[in-house]
Amino acid sequence: MESKSFLGKKVKVVMDRPMGSKHPKHSFIYPVNYGYIPNTTSGDGEELDAYVLGEHKPLDEFEGVVVAIIHRIDDDDDKLVVMQEGKNYTDDQIRALTEFQEKFFKSEIIRKA
Repeated sequence: MESKSFLGKKVKVVMDRPMGSKHPKHSFIYPVNYGYIPNTTSGDGEELDAYVLGEHKPLDEFEGVVVAIIHRIDDDDDKLVVMQEGKNYTDDQIRALTEFQEKFFKSEIIRKA
């Protein structure tokens, strides 16, 4: 499913890397909750990944709205940006919060037109 079709929609994110957990291959710690949308497929063949922003404790799962998509230009693996309904961050805030992982890729932030 095209990741852009999720913009503005409510989704459930299951955390496989909650805030504070360590990446299994690299040495960084997740400063935000990171997980996936069950029963989806992204460009890399895995489930569609999502950053959950604006929540400041480790979570097992989260239901929120897709406010933006981080479209990786040099990698076939878009990331959804999910927040509590009614919350939103600027592109600069999203970049700052996801930089720990996105700094390795060229990307653009896509919003609902």
